[in-house]
Amino acid sequence: MFEGNVRDAGTGEPLAGAHVSVIGKGTRAVTRGDGTFHLTGMAAGVYTLRAERLGYRGATVVVTVGNVRARRAVAESAEIVIELAASPIAMADLVVTATISERAAAEALRPVSVMTGDDLQRQMTATVAGTLASMPGLAAARTGPSVAQPVIRGLSGDRVLMLEDGTAVGDASNSGADHATALDPSSARRIEVVRGPGALLYGGNALGGVINVIRDEIPTAVPHRLTGAATLQTQTATGSLAGSASAVFPIAERVPLRVEVAARTSGDLKTPAGTLLNTDGELWSGGAGTAYVADWGRLGASFRGYRNHYGIPGGFVGGHEEGVRIEMERVSSKFRTVVDEPVGPFHNLRFDATHTRYTHREIEASDILGTLFEQQSASADVLGRHGRWGPFTAGAMGGRASWEDFGYGGSLHTPDTRRLKAALYLLEEVDLGSIQIESGLRYDWTLADPKEDRVSDIGEIRDRRFHSLSGSLGVLYKSASGLVLGASVARAFRTPDVTELYSEGPHLAAYVFEVGNPSLEGEVGTGLDVFLRFESDRLRAEVTGFHNDIKNHIYGEDTGRLSRVRLPIYQFRGSDAVFSGFEAGVDVDAGRGLALEGVASSVKGSLKGTGQPLPLVPPLKGHVALKYERPSWYVRAEAEMADRQDRVGEFETPTRGYTVFNATAGVRLTLGGHLNVLTVSLVNGANTEYRNHLSRVKEIMPEAARSLNVSYRVVF
Repeated sequence: MFEGNVRDAGTGEPLAGAHVSVIGKGTRAVTRGDGTFHLTGMAAGVYTLRAERLGYRGATVVVTVGNVRARRAVAESAEIVIELAASPIAMADLVVTATISERAAAEALRPVSVMTGDDLQRQMTATVAGTLASMPGLAAARTGPSVAQPVIRGLSGDRVLMLEDGTAVGDASNSGADHATALDPSSARRIEVVRGPGALLYGGNALGGVINVIRDEIPTAVPHRLTGAATLQTQTATGSLAGSASAVFPIAERVPLRVEVAARTSGDLKTPAGTLLNTDGELWSGGAGTAYVADWGRLGASFRGYRNHYGIPGGFVGGHEEGVRIEMERVSSKFRTVVDEPVGPFHNLRFDATHTRYTHREIEASDILGTLFEQQSASADVLGRHGRWGPFTAGAMGGRASWEDFGYGGSLHTPDTRRLKAALYLLEEVDLGSIQIESGLRYDWTLADPKEDRVSDIGEIRDRRFHSLSGSLGVLYKSASGLVLGASVARAFRTPDVTELYSEGPHLAAYVFEVGNPSLEGEVGTGLDVFLRFESDRLRAEVTGFHNDIKNHIYGEDTGRLSRVRLPIYQFRGSDAVFSGFEAGVDVDAGRGLALEGVASSVKGSLKGTGQPLPLVPPLKGHVALKYERPSWYVRAEAEMADRQDRVGEFETPTRGYTVFNATAGVRLTLGGHLNVLTVSLVNGANTEYRNHLSRVKEIMPEAARSLNVSYRVVF
């Protein structure tokens, strides 16, 4: 067991609630009221420790456990002291998503954003997409407060891969704008976003990017004592009340247990123009995970249950006046084995197996089942990481196989379908000092097999096979002054979704009659990113330009006709498209606790042949904020802005620009030896009536009215 202490660099006071982790190992601890922490399972060797706490700049130290003392001066004591300097801006977040090994975000070879700490608590909403909407390049396509799908660089649905601790969620959120992601963000430790194509470790389908919600469901180490966190939230705009709690504790010398529960209830959304009816909801989520932690590695399993009942408002063309109720349930289990000892050329091996059962029912006002989606999936992944190997400094290779079974009912005539997938991938790095090079290849094979072959109005229903080769190449240059210049190019492939191939019938909650196309070909995207980063003690900045050329981009085109049940007919078709734009973010420490923050992003999406704008592309948007922060409290004022969007797709209406003012204050107190954080936010303080261009209900009601949001969190 390794012991240490985290203190304030300025005052020498102990810091409670600081998170200390061993980079690359997964071992974590939380400091007590006296600033002490204990790390278990530390065999002899050299380790890199990372300490982080709200209101402070994170610090990294290297220690040697065994015969040699820590590399930092610790005199004759085996205990190390980590000092954190107070700072109004966070620095050097570590990322694990789409990288070979855990590393600082500034050293990632593709655009990556991390939300954790104060930002995560302040931005937390009922949905992952709503929580992340303020990040560069991200937006939320909403259908009321309970449903928001993430949009990255103008791409959404099946083009944005949603992960939970690195594995796919396994829901139906990518097959309908009314489908919520079966993922509650309230208990997340951090959320990482990889923008743009090229996430070859996870799948070629991620043309837009990857979102990874990290909560460590399967514990990675045995804690010295009970650790965890609990959160309570309320919001006046929806009258919501939410709470979550998670805890990890030892049940045996090498066996930890993690338990978690979360619940949320909310009413109809209040807007400056009135109440958006039938937008209330209830959510429940819970899970448990355990592991056996050995000297050679660990093996563990987790189980999770999720239930979300919510409403979709009415008032659309062909829609029910009272709207539609949605009932969705998800039950998932996961098994993971990690080997940290050398096995052949690999210094680390990981095996994952998952199983998910998902049900989604859309209920009409008369309690009639209108639409039914059922999905069962299972997957197996193996990933091996190696160190120096020939010309390569580090690398990873692996494979994935999955089985999915889709069932449909109610008024849908979409055939039940089985989908099989298999993939192999390779990712390698070359470190040339100030220059890093990363290259990767991935091969994917997919079979979509409907359980009935027939000739339909949409064409011949038959099985379809797809295969593709994806690749990426990235170069990063790091200067001694803190300047980082990078560029990456990636070729990614997306197989048409089952809905796009075979859908035939009304989708009541989305108020459309969807018509598939069994002859669709896959999408092929070629993306280019060029970015510039700079980081110093007082400044962190990044600007990125991107260009994404997609061959056979598949989208639902409004035909302008109504079906026999008076719903607008949407026909899936493919056409070459291009998305290009920029993202920028800057954090400036102006001194004496004052900080400035600015974020801006823009994307333009068009069909290549005609130049016609694509629908549901966000306008130029961003925010500027002024923050004054001390270690124990902070205040923040923010102006959130969006430009007019008049580049609209066919049958889409323009949206005016807007400016919304928000304010936040927070306090951090050590009570009973635990870190307590209270955050109070005033959202849309001027009660501005504005409309989100990506909102499905913007023709009926504007966005939320003035709202007071309160959040309390204790870390123990």
